[in-house]
Amino acid sequence: MNRFVAAERALRTAAPHELLDAIRAVLVDQYGAEDVELFMADYGLTVLQPVSVLPHILEPVSVHNSPAGRAFGSQEPYCEETRDGRARLHLPVSVRGDRLGVLSLTLPEAGAARRWESELAEIAEVLGHEVAVAERDTDLYLQARRKDRLTLAAEMQWQLLPGRSCSRPEYELAAQLEPAYAIFGDNFDWSATADHLMLYVTNGMGEGIEASLLTNLAINALRNARRAGISIADQAALADQAVYAHYRGRCYLSVLMFDFDLAAGRASVVDAGSPQLLRLRGGTVERVSFDAQLPLGMFEETDYVAQDFDVEPGDRLVFVSDGVHAVASPKGEEYGDAALARAIHSTRLLPAAEVPRAILRELTGHRGEAVPDDDALVVCLDWHGRPPAG
Repeated sequence: MNRFVAAERALRTAAPHELLDAIRAVLVDQYGAEDVELFMADYGLTVLQPVSVLPHILEPVSVHNSPAGRAFGSQEPYCEETRDGRARLHLPVSVRGDRLGVLSLTLPEAGAARRWESELAEIAEVLGHEVAVAERDTDLYLQARRKDRLTLAAEMQWQLLPGRSCSRPEYELAAQLEPAYAIFGDNFDWSATADHLMLYVTNGMGEGIEASLLTNLAINALRNARRAGISIADQAALADQAVYAHYRGRCYLSVLMFDFDLAAGRASVVDAGSPQLLRLRGGTVERVSFDAQLPLGMFEETDYVAQDFDVEPGDRLVFVSDGVHAVASPKGEEYGDAALARAIHSTRLLPAAEVPRAILRELTGHRGEAVPDDDALVVCLDWHGRPPAG
């Protein structure tokens, strides 16, 4: 049995909470590895948290200025050569573009790291898939993602999200919420088939548990309608009815909905509220406006109409909630279109997965305080278009 097959089999047969022990044993036995550790990206994307199971206890490492963070950011293996001739190899752990963390291990000499790097990178990818499956049955990896305690509302919101990034040949998609450990009602959701990408960006109403309950109701109503195979206009109408039936107009939810046709490069759009879209095309950032319709649940039996929207290969679409666009500086100045355009332009060379966090860092500088008093949501979609059939 070759080394890769041994590692894959060990991961697939391990108990959900024992994935790290299983891969550590194989890497030590088959590759002569030392100090095998798994780090998970925290909710705020600021540190990589060790998956600590006694007696293995480590400190978190920075996403921004550490060797493991370099592998996480670039999504490429990164190798450190030590003075004693050993090599510390850091491997991204991801699932279909969703960046989970980093697998770090020490090898006896740098030549071994170069020789086995691609094989070990594949093992890290298998580990990512197994972690995603294992999270159904254990809290170990979810606990490792948090450097602080989540509020109950934030716990509910994070469990509602599909992931933080994903990629396909036609697009790359990423999103981030702030404050990560005490979010309220903002949300994003996506789902893809062979020919379509559905994307929802929501701007919740209220605070705490009430905001989270409202968002959970609306998102699950949209998912229920989407899984019935109906159009986004009808999805909006059914979710609107569900929210109104419960709240009778006291609470409502803004949502911007897209149904992208991956082959045609077109989308059907329902704009039901305050999330906004800016497009970077050919070096120019511009705001894209749609015909505004009523938020979900504001009135009984609202009808929604979808609009057409075209995308071109090379387009970058950035969606923001009002916690980004309307946030004020200490002098009372709104962040607004101009500042957003500068932030989008300044991050144009970053991959989509890095853009939301980079824009939110710039927003923190404008706001002048570390903890916002409203959710801030940024979603970035890089559109490549469908490659020609070969």
